[in-house]
Amino acid sequence: MILAGIGGNLESAQFGPPRETLSAALAALKDKHIRILTRSGWYRTEPVPRSDQPWFINAVISLATDLDPNDLLTFLQTIETRFGRVRREANAARVLDLDILDYQGQVMDTCSLVLPHPKLHQRRFVLAPIAEIAPDWRHPIWGLSAAQLLSRLPGVQEIERLSC
Repeated sequence: MILAGIGGNLESAQFGPPRETLSAALAALKDKHIRILTRSGWYRTEPVPRSDQPWFINAVISLATDLDPNDLLTFLQTIETRFGRVRREANAARVLDLDILDYQGQVMDTCSLVLPHPKLHQRRFVLAPIAEIAPDWRHPIWGLSAAQLLSRLPGVQEIERLSC
């Protein structure tokens, strides 16, 4: 199973509000190398760490690909750039964020990619969507499900599942 996170909290000049931008980004992901198997619902989430920037729209997708993890990361970053993502500082507001969360349970730590995503277990806005679409998924290092990891989080991260 390959899981990726998608999110954003800024309008795109080309695609509009975050939810429309994210939908367009999902369409752009579908090419000869990537097939989206399922998508969680959309979640409205407060910024982490807390700040005065706009709240995010987030989801998690499961996908199939013939790309290895590094090539997948390169492809995702190309899509981010095409959609107007500018990398300035950590945790900044952004038009589009695409993250590999888990790649078939692989554990790796290189200068360009860490798997599973190093903050996955701390983020309600990632764990709730994973629990929704992949209840049998287990963290590759700790062996805990998304629901178990969620139950360990303090209740300080606000998220709201949006309808449709």
